[in-house]
Order: sequence, then structure tokens, then C-alpha cells
Amino acid sequence: MQASSMLNRVQVPWLHSARRPSVASLFAVCALAFMAAGTSAFAQSAQAQPAPAGQPTFTGGTNEVILPITATDSKGKFISDLVQSDFHVFDEGKEQKIDFFSHEQSQPVVIGFLIDMSNRMKVNWERYKESTSELMLNLLPGDKKYAGYLITYGNQPELVSDTNSDPEAMVQKIGKIKPAGGSALFDAIYMACTSRKTVPGEPYQPRRVLIVIGDGHDSASKKSLEEAEEIAQRNLVTIYAMDTVAFGFHNDDEDNLVGLTSLTGGRIESPLGENMYKDVSGYLSNVQDAGNYAVTVGTGGYTAEVQKSLFLAVSNLIGEITSQYVLRYHPDLRTECDPEHPKCDTTIEKQYRHVKVTVGLPNVMLRYRDGYYPYPVPQ
Repeated sequence: MQASSMLNRVQVPWLHSARRPSVASLFAVCALAFMAAGTSAFAQSAQAQPAPAGQPTFTGGTNEVILPITATDSKGKFISDLVQSDFHVFDEGKEQKIDFFSHEQSQPVVIGFLIDMSNRMKVNWERYKESTSELMLNLLPGDKKYAGYLITYGNQPELVSDTNSDPEAMVQKIGKIKPAGGSALFDAIYMACTSRKTVPGEPYQPRRVLIVIGDGHDSASKKSLEEAEEIAQRNLVTIYAMDTVAFGFHNDDEDNLVGLTSLTGGRIESPLGENMYKDVSGYLSNVQDAGNYAVTVGTGGYTAEVQKSLFLAVSNLIGEITSQYVLRYHPDLRTECDPEHPKCDTTIEKQYRHVKVTVGLPNVMLRYRDGYYPYPVPQ
């Protein structure tokens, strides 16, 4: 495969203004400037200080919460002209002061590419190998602010390429691996969230993103789905997925991808799903052993449709990651209670906090993480 990107020939989904009815079509080329998202940092919480006897006790923390936010209209077009005053952030129902706001394309990010290497990937492996290479080449432009790493997962996760800013090294690695064995998706996510290097020397930690290329199936992990979701939330990692299931073969495993992406503020692209045939009349009526297809499997027409759908999926993921707003705030984690009250617990803070974001404009759809854990994993 050539190192030059196919995406030079494709438009990322059009960006749209929430205040102006015209589509800011020229803004779409900014996807090729890469990485308009923010950074991700999660400071250590402060130790609770004991209060004088008989006085209300306060326990607090100094956590900084980072919220990457995707704003679209009802048709999925990115909205490009929101300002800080448009956003309102609520932490456990209490509005927060926004300490940092950005929609610039110059903030560091670390992207983990997690590729399913189980037997289930064999059928379309060559196509997904090419699509993953395109993602790497376009999301990692060679600038040290933008780094990535590659983890494959079969019977167990394996770090194939550690954190670096050279996409070519990862592309070459992909070209040498072949699917085989089971699937340890949850273990791969846990590895990515706990042991990967970020970008050294930055004033704050980069935003952290995972892109899962797989079908959500897990047959070999020691960790559970709940543990994978929790560790991603604790580390403020946003998870995206390219679902590899073809139309006609959907299964419950895909719910794993839904949970992982929705809780962390990401989303799923399904290039071989229903959208591949949404413009084809009567696509449900042509039943084959390989699935319900309007385009005959194995023909040139089918190959062209698959390539087109994968191409669009890559474009959509790049557009999403490079078009986000980034908000940062310091939540008030204090609790107050009378230490003499029998139900007062001054040592345990609420372990999970829900976040809500609103904008003061109509017809704006927001996507962001459901919440976060203010403290490290209990030992």
C-alpha cells in the first residue's frame, strides 16, 4: 500500500454553523490539518484534612476534568462556530465554571489503534488492514504532538508498536500480521488505558483516544466489560470503533462496542452495515448465504461498494476526532456532614460522577462522556 493517503480525494463530513444556515464547506479541508481535539488530564486528588471536633467535615479533591465534545446538527453535520459562552457544564447537577475552552487544531493527542486479530477478521482482513493504515497516516501527520500506538488482540493483547509519532512504522507492522485465534478485547482496552506512554514534555497530558477495529466479540479476556469501561472512564479515554460485522450477521457482541463508545463520548462506524445499502431499493429482498445483499458478494460491484463504505467510515472518524471542542473544569468534590451523625462517612467520596453539557442554541446535538471517576482505582 502507498503511504500517500486516499483521503486526499475524499471530503470529511461537512462542517456546519449553528448560527448561519449555510454549510461551511471549505472548513472540511481542515480535517487534513489533523487533530483539532484537546488534551486529557486528570490530576491527583488532594488528601482530605480532618476538621476540628464538633465542626462539619469537608473532604475535597483537585481533579481536573477534560471534556472533548462533538457538536452536530440533526443531520450529523459538524457545527463549527460555537463559543465558550454557548456551553453549560453540570457535574452531578451543579453548574461548573469552565476554566479552559478550545476549538484549535494544535493540541496534543495520543491515539491507540486496537485491532482484532481473531479468526473472525479473516474474511475482510485485507480491506480493514488498508482502512486502518489510512487512519494512521491521516491522524498522525508526523508532528510530535500527535502520537499513536498499535495493540493487536487475539487470545491475548500484544503491543505491536509503542507510542511514537511515525505512522509508517505502524503501517509496516500491520502489513506483516495475520488474524488467528480468539479475541481478548477487554484486556486490550485495559492494557491501553493503564500502561501506554503519552507525549513527554507537554504542559499538560494529551487527550487520549482509542479506535477499536473489531466486532466487539470477546472470548479470551481476564478482564470484564465493566472493568474495561471503568478503566477507560477513570483515565478519561474516549473510545471509537469501526465495527467489522457485515450486514446480515449482527449479534449481541456489538453491544459491547455500544457501551464502550457511548459511555466515553465516542461512537461507532459500521461500514459494512445497513448504511452500505441505504440508497439501494429493495436491498432486503436479495437473500444469500453470505447475508442479505443487494450487490452480489464476490463481484466487482460489491468490492467497489465495500471500498466506498470503508473510505467513508475512515473519513467520518477523522472528521469526528479533528472537529471537537474541548472544555476543562475543576469540579467541587467536597462533601459536608456532621461527623457525629451515624450515617456520616467522611472517608468515602462518591465514586462516579455524572456530567451533562448543554448549549443555548436550538438544533444542536452534543456527544460527550457520560461521567468520570474522581479517584484512582481502589487498591
